[in-house]
Formats: sequence, structure tokens, C-alpha cells
Amino acid sequence: MKKMVPVEKNQNYDVDITDLTYQGLGVAKIDDFPIFIENALPTENVTMKVIKVKKNFAFGRVVKINQKSKDRVELVDKAYTQTGIAPLQHLKYDAQLKFKQHQIQVDFDKMKLDVTVNPTIGMDDPTHYRNKAQIPVRSINGQLQTGFYRKHSHDLVPIEDFYIQDPKIDEAVVVVRDILRKFRVQPYDEQTNKGVVRNIMVRRGYYSHEMMIVLITRTEKLPSSSEIVAEVEQSLPEVKSIVQNVNPEKTNALMGKKNKVLAGKSTIEDTLLGLKFDISASSFYQVNPVQTEKLYDLATKKADLSADDVVIDAYCGIGTISLSMARVAKQVYGVEIVPEAVEDAKKNAKLNNLTNVHFVASKAETQMAKWQEDGLKPDVISVDPPRKGLDASLIDSVVKMQPKRVVYVSCNPATLARDVKLFTEQGYQVNQPIQPVDQFPQTVHVESVTVLERTDK
Repeated sequence: MKKMVPVEKNQNYDVDITDLTYQGLGVAKIDDFPIFIENALPTENVTMKVIKVKKNFAFGRVVKINQKSKDRVELVDKAYTQTGIAPLQHLKYDAQLKFKQHQIQVDFDKMKLDVTVNPTIGMDDPTHYRNKAQIPVRSINGQLQTGFYRKHSHDLVPIEDFYIQDPKIDEAVVVVRDILRKFRVQPYDEQTNKGVVRNIMVRRGYYSHEMMIVLITRTEKLPSSSEIVAEVEQSLPEVKSIVQNVNPEKTNALMGKKNKVLAGKSTIEDTLLGLKFDISASSFYQVNPVQTEKLYDLATKKADLSADDVVIDAYCGIGTISLSMARVAKQVYGVEIVPEAVEDAKKNAKLNNLTNVHFVASKAETQMAKWQEDGLKPDVISVDPPRKGLDASLIDSVVKMQPKRVVYVSCNPATLARDVKLFTEQGYQVNQPIQPVDQFPQTVHVESVTVLERTDK
């Protein structure tokens, strides 16, 4: 018997919203058939139009809100929802924090793991926090425009105020856009793989206010390069570095391999937890400085380090967590797959006069197994993996090294819960509440710190 789908595309239905998915979509059910609806909140009744029907679920869009949630706030700008810049902008901030706490709890419950999740640590001002922007440059009606892509498409929506970015960065993007227009620089065309400028990237030090402008180009040659640089420096006094990154490939990858310094330094400097960091065009550096300080301070405190401890920091990046822990521990060993990040990490250790840190460029799994063979005995292992979480082989290496504690900084609750389950099967336990930190207000993403302890200590 073919299962009958109870809804039809382009039809309107009145539905009650019962839940929010991890992507921030409202959930309604008709005859137990789930429909996912943008800009709809639990407790609301909405009239929605079905826009896509699959075998086991459908997507809808709100036509009218018949009964509003007490947690709803007016949209600042619908473009922020269309482009995915601020998918939770319609949800009150304290409710966003509860949603993120709940999200982590749900993922652990699915894994049948009994943990407590603390309330999410939020921001006083949950807007204008990003210290880095990567803005596409395209032609709209024959004019060079900057903005952001409509979700699931490559249609550019022109935007000047990005709401979650440092306003000085938004201002810089508009200044650079206007200078590129003045010198008639051709925007990149994805269809033909022609044109010059693909993206404008801006980084700004939260404490230092030093600014870096990166022009990502398809071509080696940037027409009117010296005039553009002179105007940017004149218009934006905070700029300490102007870099051209060349990306000739027909690709979705943002940056190419080649950086050319057009003016100033190749890096800008900023401070995090009182430590200095040099940040290059390609560096991975957390985008929310206020919350990163809370997150890394928490990770260091929860590691409960003493002056005799040896620490391994897997996925160490440019050394942000490693250097925080090196101020307390005896020795810190960091591993990172990106060689440029490791070079940055070594420079940052020097910059802060920390001699008890050692950085290696390698795959975390490979290096952990090697350290284990070499007889390295860490007291604490800190992991801060990408969204895909930890490799099972890395978890095995960690367990074989028998650290007293594992501090897991996660940006994805689903892979965190999966990995914690593997740790618990090998003699490690979560003995304290998981602490979420809202690193990305107005979006569905959440960071958290989890501590695992060996049960047979």
C-alpha cells in the first residue's frame, strides 16, 4: 500500500506549531505527517502554504499568523531570514538561549545519556558581534553589488547593514564596494567564471581596532590596484593590512592558496584573555570575541589544571586554547592539520613569551597515535573539533592515553552526544553539567563545554 501524503503543494492549511527543529524551523503535523515552516514558533497557530512535498515530510511558508507566541519579536529585516544571516531574529533572545540549551538536551536524550545541561551563557548585546565578514561581490543590473546569497541559491540580496557584524566592518564593506565601482572593477560571474573580484573579506580586532581588508580575486592582476589601495587607506584609517587573495578556480571554496600583501602588514593583532594573537588572511580565529573569551576561560577553568600538568590540545588552530592553558600547565602539546595555522601558533607562543608549548602540523588522529606510542602521558586532553566531531580512532587514542580529564569544546550538539557516548563506553563519564555558550546569537548554532572524567581514577 502506497502511503498517502495528507498535504498538497501550493495548498493552504491552518496548523498548530508544536516544536522547533535544530535548524530553527517550526514543526506542525497533519495526520502525523511533519511540515517544517520558516518563521513559525511553538504555541503559534498559522495559515501556511505548502511549498515542497517529500515522501515523509513537507516544507511550508507562513501566509498569516493567527495566534502569536509570547516569544515572538518583530523581524528587523526579512532579508536576514531569506539569506540565513539571522534565522532566529523572530525569537526573543532569552527564548533563543533556552532553545539552544534544549537542543543539546535533546541530542543527549536521543543517545540515552543522562546529563544535565546548564542555561546558555548569552550576550548583553546579541547583535553586531562578528569580527570577520566574507561578502560576495556580484553584478546586479549591471552594477557591482555586495550582499548575501538567498538561502539554497546563488542569487545575491544586496545588504549594507548585516545586523550581526561589527558596524565598522559593515561600513568598510560599503567603502570598498564604492571604490571598486569608481575604478570600474568587474565583479565575478559564476556562470562564465569571468570577472575580477569574487569576495571582500574584512577582519577587525575587537580590542586593537586594527583592520584587514582582503580582496579575493579570480585574476592575478587587480586593475587600478595602487589607486584602490591608496583610496582604501585614505578612507579607512583603521586599516593596517590590505591583502589580495587569488582564487582562479571555478569552485565554492572561498579563498585560493596565494596571498599578496598590497599594503601594510600581512597580519593584524588582537588580544584574547590578555594574550596577543597575530591573525593572517587565512587564520581561523573565532568570530565572536566577547563570547570566545567566556568559552575559552571556561574550558581552561574546567580543565582544573595544576602547575605539574601536561596538556594535549587537539585541533589547536592558531593556539588560542593552547596558550590559555600554557599559562597554568607545565607543558602543552598542540596539533592542527592546517600548516599555516601551526606557523601562526608558533609565532603567537613567541609573541606571548610562552616556551612550554609545542605545536605540530598533522592530522589529529595520526599525531595522537604517535604521541601515545612515544609514551606521552597527558593529564588533560582538550578537543575543539569541526562540526563533524571526533574520529573514532582519535577517541581510541585519547582513551589509551588515560588522561584524568577530557575537555570537549563543541560547535555541534549532535556529534558531541555521539562522541560522548563512545567515551562513556570506554570508561569516561560526564560528572558535571554541560555548559552552552551562545557564540552565534540570532542563528541556530551553539558552542558548549563538556568535561569527561575517567571513572577508575
